[in-house]
Amino acid sequence: MKKVAVYPGTFDPLTMGHFDLIERSARQFDRLIVVVAGVSFKKSSMFDVQARMSMIRESVDEAGLKNVEIDQLDTLLVTYCRSRNVDVVVRGLRVYSDFEYEFQMALTNRKLAPEIETLFMMPNECYSYVTASTIREIVRYGGDATSFVPVPVHKHIQAFLSNFSRQDGREGGGVGNTGAFDR
Repeated sequence: MKKVAVYPGTFDPLTMGHFDLIERSARQFDRLIVVVAGVSFKKSSMFDVQARMSMIRESVDEAGLKNVEIDQLDTLLVTYCRSRNVDVVVRGLRVYSDFEYEFQMALTNRKLAPEIETLFMMPNECYSYVTASTIREIVRYGGDATSFVPVPVHKHIQAFLSNFSRQDGREGGGVGNTGAFDR
């Protein structure tokens, strides 16, 4: 029996931490499906779902990961897993503060679908501080996010920047409402 896992997220944009988990999960499972949330309620989103899926697909192809599939998620995760005969959900934990939220989601998913397990993985420690929202903020304020994202993602970011005025990112205060870099 082949072991199939799903790695869900918004991936806006895909970070090196995300990609580290994709590579490592692809080694652990016969097939890994990276599911990209079709709907994001984040005000500071940067890319639409098709662009996010393209970034992931290009990064996976560049790395030669033949057992990784990219798909869109527009339903409950457990519903998606059941429809694709997936029995493991991979979730990333960067820092301790991620655990409470991820634990709550895992327990909820277990209640809804006890046959589906959640596997928590930590990215390489050199990526543990990298978040997609931080990258969005760096980019929108003109910083260089090259070392935080795979090469194909950086190309998408450059294309985004060619169509985006930095001033647009500054209107209304901090991008992503984090204020991480505007103090």
